[in-house]
Amino acid sequence: MKNIKGGICAPQGFKANGIVAHIRGNKDVKDLSLIVSDVPCSAAATYTTNKVKGAPLTVTKQHLEDGQAKAIICNSGNANTCNSNGIELANQVCDLVADALSIDANDVIVASTGVIGQPMSLEPFASHMDELVAGLNVNGSMDAELGIMTTDTKPKEFAVEFELDGKVCHLGAIAKGSGMIHPNMATMLAFVTSDVAISSAMLDEMVHEVVPDTFNMVSVDGDTSTNDMLVVLANGLAGNAVITTKDDNYALMKEALFDICVQLSQGIAKDGEGATKLLTCHTVGASTKEIAKKVAKSVITSSLFKAAMFGKDANWGRILCAIGYTDAEFDINRVEVDLSSRVGKFKVCVNGMGVEFSEDFALEVLTEDEILIDVDLHSGDYEATAWGCDLTYDYVKINGDYRT
Repeated sequence: MKNIKGGICAPQGFKANGIVAHIRGNKDVKDLSLIVSDVPCSAAATYTTNKVKGAPLTVTKQHLEDGQAKAIICNSGNANTCNSNGIELANQVCDLVADALSIDANDVIVASTGVIGQPMSLEPFASHMDELVAGLNVNGSMDAELGIMTTDTKPKEFAVEFELDGKVCHLGAIAKGSGMIHPNMATMLAFVTSDVAISSAMLDEMVHEVVPDTFNMVSVDGDTSTNDMLVVLANGLAGNAVITTKDDNYALMKEALFDICVQLSQGIAKDGEGATKLLTCHTVGASTKEIAKKVAKSVITSSLFKAAMFGKDANWGRILCAIGYTDAEFDINRVEVDLSSRVGKFKVCVNGMGVEFSEDFALEVLTEDEILIDVDLHSGDYEATAWGCDLTYDYVKINGDYRT
């Protein structure tokens, strides 16, 4: 398996585009994106666990009941959430796409991201649909990525190549997510394309196996969004034998999907609103997988620890505090913690107690933009990884006037 360029257009048969439709008001930024497959695709998705859900999620769930889709349309700037006519608007957007592409509206996936509770008009979609469709091309992945971004500062576009049955296969992906990010499909949109031949049933199982250890292990600020969605489309143009059981080919594709979802998860965490550092907590030695996951997430969601990392302060007591209030059973007196970066590693805790370390070296380590927190519970053989970011002044500035 290797990383390649091309994003969502790396797999055979996919085209994309992103344009300025002025959904975000007078801002001259791309805010409407379209992804289309030449042929029908097996499709699977996961959604936010928030009880308040954007209208596009409701419509997309209905359209994916048959496990098939051919196009994805997504806008930024307005979440189409908590609007009395939201469902109607989402369906009308799908109708516009269907008419322009001469496909069934039930084969259109619709997504939105942006401000919640703001009136939304169909006009920008209707007046720009011809332009959006006319611009579809095999090099359009980055344009589509730019069209779904909101407070993101960096694009999140990846692709991988691998072989099944001697056939060269691809997975491509784009995502958005910077704020309102917390485990359980929190806030992000991620669109993955593939040319692998796989049944919709197997694709659905694969997606739900991968998400718990990737996107659900990301947190920026503890707020779970209303519009999260991960969608995977697979059109089968690679020509491999159709995956209909959990065989070796299923395992290989799952490995590729896991890899690309980890890259997206890390990209989202590192680009957290106002963030200057990617924080990765790797927990080992847990008696169960669930305990390992809970501890890792507890560390990267601690506001006090996140603030300490922004300040380059090796305040390891905040790590122990976050581990200690985790809703799980383990012996805190066996816990060991290391902090590291590209510069090197230093130990801060053994058997639940502090150990001496060089503050000067610690500062040097924590000045880097990617920090690893290694936690060993010394209680078993299970491990887990979670991703987060530091908490900075800019996070408050961004969210203090988000609507404006």
